[in-house]
This record gives sequence, structure tokens and C-alpha cells, in this order.
Amino acid sequence: MTIGIDIRVLTRGTRTGVEEYTINLLSHLLPLDQNTHYKLFYNSFKKTDIKYPWFFLNNVKLKDFRVPNRLFFLGARYLKWPKIDKLLGDVDVYFNPHFFTAPVSSKCKKVIVFHDLSFEHHPEFFSRRKRLWQKALMNTKRDAQNANKIIASSISTKNDLINLYKIDSNKIKVIYLGVGKQFKVQDNNLKLEIIRKKYKLPKNFILYFGTIEPRKNLVGLIKSFELLREKIDCNLVIAGSRGWLYNDILKTAKNSKYSKNIIFTGFVEEADKACLYNLADLFVYPSFFEGFGFPPLEAMACGVPTIVSYTSSLPEVVGDSALMIDPYNVDELAWAMEIALKDLDLRKRLSQKGIRQAKKFSWQKCAQEVLKTLISW
Repeated sequence: MTIGIDIRVLTRGTRTGVEEYTINLLSHLLPLDQNTHYKLFYNSFKKTDIKYPWFFLNNVKLKDFRVPNRLFFLGARYLKWPKIDKLLGDVDVYFNPHFFTAPVSSKCKKVIVFHDLSFEHHPEFFSRRKRLWQKALMNTKRDAQNANKIIASSISTKNDLINLYKIDSNKIKVIYLGVGKQFKVQDNNLKLEIIRKKYKLPKNFILYFGTIEPRKNLVGLIKSFELLREKIDCNLVIAGSRGWLYNDILKTAKNSKYSKNIIFTGFVEEADKACLYNLADLFVYPSFFEGFGFPPLEAMACGVPTIVSYTSSLPEVVGDSALMIDPYNVDELAWAMEIALKDLDLRKRLSQKGIRQAKKFSWQKCAQEVLKTLISW
């Protein structure tokens, strides 16, 4: 069997959730069965040159095209052309780790991954450009309906596909994502101190890690931190790259009377993430909406007591191993942070349960379930 895989999500060279999913999944999926052959569709007029070990497997071929993606999306959206399986030189199954519009010929099966439908629930959290791109160049409902199979990253996303797009539930397979083995409790104090100095981190801090954008509820987090700071001497570290519509977040932090205690690290290198989590006293992820949510799982794997929102997929990910709050209630979040910092027994329980919970999520298991979905027809 020959499977075509769309890896256009990697053209930007960033490491947000979809890129993390694609890179980690393929590194485990492609070596599983040498009798299954893969053709990787990599297209953009301007793109980052990438090299991963799985590019060089005997059963893998990289098909590199340089068609401007806007032109490609326009043709795919309105003309249903070009057929990606034909560009790849015929494949039995086309697999898209993200819901890019991608026409294929009638004989080719199509499997698409849906991580979330946040743009349907909260369009206000996206920039005008992003909403225009979604409306003009994408037709996610049609793509979902036309797919032979859909992989959803959570039960929450599966339910959204059923309720919003009227997709037959039998066509949707929920396959949870994994957590990297590098995310664990670190005992190398020298390495930890090197990372602390590199990102200019204080000795004690509450950590948020993720994209800086409205959906993550960082304005609410800052306001909750201000309430907490009235009672406890602590710091807030907001780590991650800027997404869109981040000006209000930066303005709220700058205007806070505790602005000196709010640190933005900017981009965090992949190799530094595990140490960053380990340095934190508490991890907080008060997002309004998530299709899965990597950071809370990574934090728990590192033994960090964690607080998340009681919304969308997050309860599925954390189970009973984290404190859950209403993201719209800043007082509740401030209270949760206070007890998580003060109650040492609670901190120990959350740490131990978080490590156990994170072990349930494996990239190897994820890859095996994806492969089974791709070849079972």
C-alpha cells in the first residue's frame, strides 16, 4: 500500500500544536511497517528547508513542489484541482494531519485529522486575516463530509464534528496524541540553572506555556495573578511565541501594578521545554477552548502541579490529575493558584497523579492506531 501524507504544515518551520503533532506522529508512524510506502507532499513557494531522520527511510519519498500555496488553495477550493494523489504519482490513501483543502481523485481514499473547531466556536479570537483565509480558501465542513475517515484528537472534537457538521459518528475515530519521552522530572540541577539564566527566570514562578493569543485567556490569567499577588509574593512567567491579536495581552501586563513580576520569555527552543516546566512551581493553562492541549500534559509529565480550564477537551486530557476552573472566573483561578501554592500535600498529590496520567498518552500508541486506520479498508 502507498500512502500520501500532506506535510504542508511544516513549511513555516514553527512548532505550534499541529506541527508538533505532525512531527511526532510521523517519526513514530513511518518506521512501523516497511511494507507500507509513503509519499510526502511538501509544497510552498517559500518554505523552510527541513530534514528529519524519517525522510531517509527506504519506504519514504519526499515530493517537493513549489506552487504558491494561495494559488494552490484557490484551485483546490473552487476548481477541485489539482488532485494531490496525481501529483504524488498515484497513492491508495491520502492522509492529511491537518484539515487543508486537498482534492483527490475518486479512486483515492482520504483520511483527515481534525484537532479542533475553535474557529467555529470562537471566531472573535482570530484575526481578520485569519477569518478571511478560513472563509475564502477553506471549506472545512465540505472536506469533513467528503472524507472517507476522520481522526479526531479528542471526544470533544468528535462531538463538535457530529453536532456542527452533521458527520456520521461511525466515520470518526478518536485517537489521542502522545507526550514526548523528554518530558519528565529532571534531576540535573546544573542544566536547570543554565535554562533559568538563559530565559532570565526568577527563582519561584507560575508558568504558562503556549501561543500568545486571545483564545488562551492570558488577560484573565494576568488579572487572576494580580489578585493572587496581593496575598502571595510570586511571579508569573508567560512563555511562548506571539500568535495574533496579542496587543491587549501585552498591554494588560504592561499596565499591571505587578508588571515587574510578569515575565515574557518569547520563543522557547524545543530542547529547553522540559527544563522550563521543571523549574516552575505551578503550571496554569486557563484556555477558553482546546482540541487537545499539549502543554498541560507535558507539564504533568514533568511532575508540575497543574491548573486547567474545565472546558472542551481539557478534562479528557488531565482526568482527575489537575485542578479545573471556570476560565471566565478570575477569582476562581486566583483561588486555585493560591491553594495549589500553599497546600503542600495537594501539590504532592497533583504531581504524582499528573505523572501517572501523562503515561497514558504515547506517540507509539498514537502511531499504531493511525496506521491501523489508514490501512483498514
